[in-house]
Amino acid sequence: MQIEEHPKQSFSQAPLQSNTMESKMEKKVAMPAKLPAHSRAAAAQRLNDVPEKPAPGVYYRAPHLVLPSSWRVKRHLKRKSLRQSSKRYAIVERIGTKWTLLPLAFSFIIAIVVLASVFVAVSSLVNATNQRYQTQVTTLADIIPQDSLKAYDQHGTLIYQMLDQGLQTTVPLSKISPQLAHAEIAIEDQSFWTNPGYDITGIVRAALDDLTHGRVVSGGSTITQQLIKNTIVGDQATITRKLQEIILAPEVTRYYSKQQILSMYLNTTYYGEQAYGADAAAFIYFNLQDTPTATAASQLDLAQSSMLAGIPSSPIAHDPFLHPNTAFQRMQEVLRQMYLQGYITHNQEVAALVEAQGPTFLHRGVIKNDLALHFMSYALNELAHELHVKVSDLSRAGLVVSTTLDLGLQNKVLQIARQHISALAAAHHMSNAAEVMIDYHTGAIRVLLGNLDPNDPNSGQFDVATQGYRQSGSSFKPFIYATAFAKGISPGTPVLDGPFTIQLCCGLPAYTPQNYDLRYHGLISFRYALQNSFNVPAVKLLTQIGVDDSLHTAQSMGITDYVGTPNYTMVLGSLGIHLIDETAAYGVFANGGIRIPPHAIDTVKDVQGHVILQVAPMGTRVISKQVAFMITNVLSDNNSRTFEFGKCSALYLYSSTETACYLGHPGSIRPAAVKTGTSNNFADNWTVGYTTDYVMGVWAGNDDNSPMVNITGVDGAAPIWHDSLLLAEQGQPIKNFPSSVSGVVKKTVSYPGITTTDWYIAES
Repeated sequence: MQIEEHPKQSFSQAPLQSNTMESKMEKKVAMPAKLPAHSRAAAAQRLNDVPEKPAPGVYYRAPHLVLPSSWRVKRHLKRKSLRQSSKRYAIVERIGTKWTLLPLAFSFIIAIVVLASVFVAVSSLVNATNQRYQTQVTTLADIIPQDSLKAYDQHGTLIYQMLDQGLQTTVPLSKISPQLAHAEIAIEDQSFWTNPGYDITGIVRAALDDLTHGRVVSGGSTITQQLIKNTIVGDQATITRKLQEIILAPEVTRYYSKQQILSMYLNTTYYGEQAYGADAAAFIYFNLQDTPTATAASQLDLAQSSMLAGIPSSPIAHDPFLHPNTAFQRMQEVLRQMYLQGYITHNQEVAALVEAQGPTFLHRGVIKNDLALHFMSYALNELAHELHVKVSDLSRAGLVVSTTLDLGLQNKVLQIARQHISALAAAHHMSNAAEVMIDYHTGAIRVLLGNLDPNDPNSGQFDVATQGYRQSGSSFKPFIYATAFAKGISPGTPVLDGPFTIQLCCGLPAYTPQNYDLRYHGLISFRYALQNSFNVPAVKLLTQIGVDDSLHTAQSMGITDYVGTPNYTMVLGSLGIHLIDETAAYGVFANGGIRIPPHAIDTVKDVQGHVILQVAPMGTRVISKQVAFMITNVLSDNNSRTFEFGKCSALYLYSSTETACYLGHPGSIRPAAVKTGTSNNFADNWTVGYTTDYVMGVWAGNDDNSPMVNITGVDGAAPIWHDSLLLAEQGQPIKNFPSSVSGVVKKTVSYPGITTTDWYIAES
């Protein structure tokens, strides 16, 4: 395409001519001639009235650029490239809107939804937590872990603590060392007195520590949160549980004062070694003892307190018995925090560290639960029965139990039994004994020894007195005689001690009883027969009054549990029974026919001193006072038993020695009614009897039921019974049994071949 070129002259002259005309017109204004309107000249003149087209642009006096012939192609290509660039920009803009702005908007929406969900979830958790645990918060003081059960003897001596769920003893905050309180606050909750139950800075600090170490090294829980964890929400390692602590902490702070919270914490927190609370820890680690004037926790000094305060964060890792170095380092941290927070001076810090490095700083406290193992086993079962719970439920029931045991007396009785058994062991193959002593006026068990060595790993746990079924031999005879006396038979009634055979039914062989000495003694009174323990008269009496009635008498008096078959051999002690049952049953004779069940529990209180249970068994008359009187009168008649046992046997409670007694110097005599028993194969020796104060039963034999060698109850069990009762009666005035009761009369009656003077129940 060619551009038409104009001569240079035409571009240059036109402006000059115009300028010239303008200058002339400025000088002189010429009026156009008046020409006819339709003339040619006028028409030509009107041509000048049409304005010229303005010149395009501005003309510059410079050489004009001559474009190359390909400029249009380049312009086309440039415009094409521009269109492509615009298209790419549009695409990029669309892509940016789709992949950047839209995801950003979508993420923003998701964030809003997530935050809203979190808010709803947190609100729901707060509401659910408050609804679920509100009752526990308001009753926190009642639901905190209770103390371990503690039992005391009748004199207030601690004899047992249940430890299967740990040791805890609650004491008032005023009786806990202030040093321990300061140490716990310094290391666990610096802002305890001012925070609302949680500490945000502590939580953040703990989170940073955990992130820094890559593991959980700090909990950030306040003392209030730890109390909530230990008592309400549990110790599961979950975020939900942590949030529940934070939610409930202000509620607990509103309901309880800081002093109450601190007291509950210090009394229940776990210090390792099965020690819960400050008082238990003071005993376990330093052997500090509760006294009438001071608790173990109140005796803690700074060094001891700082050592204990470091334990709860990790009871195993900071156990000074297991990891002394780690525990000492933790103690240093506690003391450093106490110093920085102004609780102690630098000199006190140094002195405490020096004390902790001493060889006697730690002194493990030892709980002696073997003082009365068998008695406590019986007592706990009795208590569980009274409270209608399981024995395992008593462990942390917060009970303080006063028992009926006289520990000092029991220990002395144990020594007496050991001495006698030791003296007889080699010659008679005798290795063990069991003893029960009861105040039959109240039913209180004063002594209960199941065997001579409760700590024996082989047989020590077995309680012969309450668990063993042993044949009582002739000591069972008074129950048959009591049944006969109730039917009108008198101790003075004669009986022929001679050959006697019972024909049994159902193809069983006939039964012919024999006396121990294998002799017959002719016509004698029942008093004489009973006191000399003749078998034939006793079997005859049983056939006369009946097995069922006699068994009913024994059961009503307390022998409710037995093994074996009640039959005519029952009068000779063929049934297996418990020593404690027969001992308590003899107490019915002593108590005028009134049965008061034996019991080991006296009073049960909570830690605040409120009485939970007061055991006061009601007496029930099970035999008449006339029958009880006649049995006592017979069993206390030492003259009547002289034929078989001698006048100075162990059944006679003289205060001098046996030799002096036979020489006519028995000393003071304490009235006692007593009966011995020996099983037919010498496996069991029994002596059961009573004074005006106590009833006591003694069994002697072997745990494995192996027979002893040629020894009866009067030589095996009776010496233990004799010495033990005299010991128990020391300082007590000597009193006689009643010489008579209403409803009985003493008569001399002549029977064919014999005349007796004895007691009879008066005819109504």
